[in-house]
Amino acid sequence: MTSTSTAAALPPTSAAPPSRRWLTLVVVGLAQLMVVLDNTVVNIALPSAQHDLGFSNGDRQWIVTAYSLAFGSLLLLGGRLSDLIGRKRTFVLGLVGFALASALGGAATSFGMLVTARAVQGAFGALLAPTALAVLTTTFTVPRERSRAFGVFGAIAGAGGAIGLLLGGFLTQDLSWRWSLYINVFIAAVAVIGAVTLVPALHRQGPRPKLDVPGTLLVSGSLFGLVYGFSNAETDSWSSGWTWGPLAVAVVLLVAFVLWQRRAAHPLLPLGVLLDRNRGAAFASVLIAGAGMFAIFLFVTYYAQASLGYSPIQTGLAFLPMIACLVLAAQLGTNVLLPRFGPRVLVPIGMLLVATAMVLFTRLDLQSSYAGGLLPALMVMGLGMGTVMPGSMQSATLGVDVRFAGVASALVNTSQQVGGSIGTALLNTLATTTATTYVQDHLPPTRAVIAQAAVHGYAIAYWFDAGLFVLGAVLAVLLFRPRRPATAASTAPAPTGREAPALAH
Repeated sequence: MTSTSTAAALPPTSAAPPSRRWLTLVVVGLAQLMVVLDNTVVNIALPSAQHDLGFSNGDRQWIVTAYSLAFGSLLLLGGRLSDLIGRKRTFVLGLVGFALASALGGAATSFGMLVTARAVQGAFGALLAPTALAVLTTTFTVPRERSRAFGVFGAIAGAGGAIGLLLGGFLTQDLSWRWSLYINVFIAAVAVIGAVTLVPALHRQGPRPKLDVPGTLLVSGSLFGLVYGFSNAETDSWSSGWTWGPLAVAVVLLVAFVLWQRRAAHPLLPLGVLLDRNRGAAFASVLIAGAGMFAIFLFVTYYAQASLGYSPIQTGLAFLPMIACLVLAAQLGTNVLLPRFGPRVLVPIGMLLVATAMVLFTRLDLQSSYAGGLLPALMVMGLGMGTVMPGSMQSATLGVDVRFAGVASALVNTSQQVGGSIGTALLNTLATTTATTYVQDHLPPTRAVIAQAAVHGYAIAYWFDAGLFVLGAVLAVLLFRPRRPATAASTAPAPTGREAPALAH
């Protein structure tokens, strides 16, 4: 891409003291954890918040949807802003804004106040999440260290949802639902101190490129329509005009955005960033992983609490072995297996492991024990997600011109967020429809029939999810480039026609 600006060249980050780089990873990891766990930590607290503030079941969804809509629709803008105004400045701004919005939500005295706080959280999360990944991308340039760093980051991205369930259970049961929001203030405070002292400030030389306002409006509107449409499909129905209307508008705006990016002088998303073969495969893998992962957290949580009678804390503790397996697989994969075999081998293996976990989930029933039923499925799922996420995230940002590291990182988060919205809507609709049909076929609707119907609905959704991950494995094999023996796994792919070579950073 032709640009009138040049990113400033600082001393290479790899020359910085190793201790400083790893402390930077801790800061970035805290920020990522805060954003990811917020998707689930609030879910556990919702019943208590509803009882305290007195809002209806119909209004309850907006506590989650307000965050998702703001977060999903503004991610690309947040990523581009980090490229334009500086990653350190954007990172600190995102942390402070997220913390203030969390404090406002924790102190909420009405439904409207809580929804507003959640929307503001989502907006600052959209600023923070891609910037965190961009900081990581430009901090770790030595291949071996980069693999380790992305192993940790990928583990956090994959395990954050489960950690949120555990943390939400403890905070809600032992303190108050408000602490599921207040906790972000303390995490952000530590991260801000670390960001100010550890994250280097980059100084741009030459004129600052302009923000692509038309492109921003088009893609933000498109992403808003996607998330809103799929959210309505989950809560209303697939026959609702409020489902298909926003989805149709989203498709039109997305086409218009792509056409505009081809002619814009300062495009928000240079198409070369997206069309590189390895990065495209990585974005697709993250989207599929997000589609399956968020829905399964929802189903397993409901199964544990409604079918097996677990408390919120017991439900969170049940996910701990999955987190351990995810972290183990992430470190082993990125440090040992990914450099040797490349993402074309590793990502499909991870997808097939998750598909196997889905098949194990289908065997669960109302009499299943934790050790013999739920535990093996969760552990296999952790191993699979820990294999998919780090390799995909590393491939998605590898070789990107440093000027576009923020927007490339935003695409990773966008893929995960849109995938989560699509997967949750599709699988939840499938499970609900199947459960309803089961009850109609087994009248009268006794409590035992309704309980069995829910488990049956989950099982059908798990089978569908297994097929989705098998499809992901096939796509990964077809799309990722074969690893070239003559180059290291972390060697950047050849620049595409619209990307300038990566600059010293």
